[in-house]
Amino acid sequence: MTEKPILRALAGDDVWPPPIWLMRQAGRYLPEYRAIRDSSGGFIARCMTPDLATEITLQPIRRFGMDAAILFSDILILPWALGQDVAFKDGVGPVLSPIRDTAALDRLDAERVAGATAPVLETIRRLRLALPELCTLIGFCGSPFTVACYMVEGGGSRDFCETRAMAYGDPGLFARLMELLVRSTTDYLSAQISAGAEAVMLFDTWAGMLSPSQFLRHVVAPTARIVDALNARHPGVPVIGFPRLAGLYAGLYAERTGVDCVALDTGTDPARAAASVPDGVAVQGNLDPIALIAGGAAMRTETSSILGALRGRPHIFNLGHGILPQTDPEHVAELVGFLRSH
Repeated sequence: MTEKPILRALAGDDVWPPPIWLMRQAGRYLPEYRAIRDSSGGFIARCMTPDLATEITLQPIRRFGMDAAILFSDILILPWALGQDVAFKDGVGPVLSPIRDTAALDRLDAERVAGATAPVLETIRRLRLALPELCTLIGFCGSPFTVACYMVEGGGSRDFCETRAMAYGDPGLFARLMELLVRSTTDYLSAQISAGAEAVMLFDTWAGMLSPSQFLRHVVAPTARIVDALNARHPGVPVIGFPRLAGLYAGLYAERTGVDCVALDTGTDPARAAASVPDGVAVQGNLDPIALIAGGAAMRTETSSILGALRGRPHIFNLGHGILPQTDPEHVAELVGFLRSH
């Protein structure tokens, strides 16, 4: 039986107080990260330089003693590795060459992924040697639907209209893109596990903007295929799924995908969602990142409410979305201390 608190929770153990890590815990809110950012190349270069990516991943572990480290990378590394033009522009965010027709899709090549992501796998190998004994290393990918949103749209969007219109209006083309992403995501996560990731997470940031039928088709079904394939290749390695904005569909998602843990977003009532999640499936979340910015009594009250709602079942404490850049690191330290004081 592992002694690592995160892996115990993912195996269905009710660990108290619950272990903690935070989405985007390595990044722009930390001054030590900003020092690296200001003296290095672009974002993709940082992800693809093992010395830098290892150091950035370790920064919040050194500072806060988190129970898990999540690989410093991005969900758009996969489309970049497939051959799509991807850039991260200050003040704009990700910019991609849109995939809107067969010709654009045909230019992508799954055979490129292994070579292009080799530096990421080297980072994982280094992290396994550098992390504290009880700290779990989490690898990740974006889920196929969310990654498809950026690939089709060409960047961020309020409604991802082009992507959703393709799913309805050109289902054959969209199915080809999703099939490519399911296979590539499975292979990439499998490679991360082989390199040393002890658990993996699928981020489906835009899952909740779909209709019920489309949610089943483009979120649940692809995730289930990935989880099944990973379980076959790597028995016992847990998978965390994050169907953001899915609300009370979290229980259905957990039941039909086979994930070991379902992460809840900020707007989901943890008690009601947990009641719908099958016994033995862990729940992760779901403090509002704005409460973390506020800190103090407001943060402690919200944290206590979540702890009360999820007491008695496997729970990993986390945010309902990623840490925001304006977060004071002292508030993160306060949160970790308050949680562990229980």
